[in-house]
Amino acid sequence: MPLSQQDIKRLRRIGHHLKPVLIFGGKGLTETFVEELNLRLEDHELIKVKVNAETRDDRAAIVQALSDKGSAELIQRIGNIALLYRPAQKPNPKLSNILRYQDA
Repeated sequence: MPLSQQDIKRLRRIGHHLKPVLIFGGKGLTETFVEELNLRLEDHELIKVKVNAETRDDRAAIVQALSDKGSAELIQRIGNIALLYRPAQKPNPKLSNILRYQDA
């Protein structure tokens, strides 16, 4: 189900104050990185990922691959930071950025 403009604005507002929880580096898109991405998305629902790549096109391709592999929605990409969202199966109120910052 696609997100509405209002939902995207709310998620951007929540994501503004978040720090990147994953840093994509030179080792590429390994199975371990994809597993970690899926764990972080399940825990936090809304995460920032820092992508270290040479060119803008490389960063765009990596961010697209991350959102595809993680079955996540790309909310925003500014420079080398991507904001990804995927609703959790069972949201944990202590870990979920959506539940913790729903009043933001």
